[in-house]
Amino acid sequence: MRNYVSGHQADTTEEFLELALGTPVELWLGVEGESEEERAARLDAARDILADYPELADRAVQVAAQALDEAGLLRLAPLPTLNAAQRRSLRTGVAA
Repeated sequence: MRNYVSGHQADTTEEFLELALGTPVELWLGVEGESEEERAARLDAARDILADYPELADRAVQVAAQALDEAGLLRLAPLPTLNAAQRRSLRTGVAA
């Protein structure tokens, strides 16, 4: 199966994420062995990008959730529904 993002083919997971986010994954996750100075510069650049594109954080979460779901790693189940009596008892309980 081939993955396309905005008309570009992604051959690896890293390419898919980079195309979906519009930034290299390393910008957000860092690289092994980076110095404190490199880390500070990377985080400063990431802050600048988030200031210019505040919707990027939401898009990143959506992309990550989609990737986890497609990989079968995201197993969500609905929360049990409480009846009226259970909700009342939660509201009137005594704090510890």
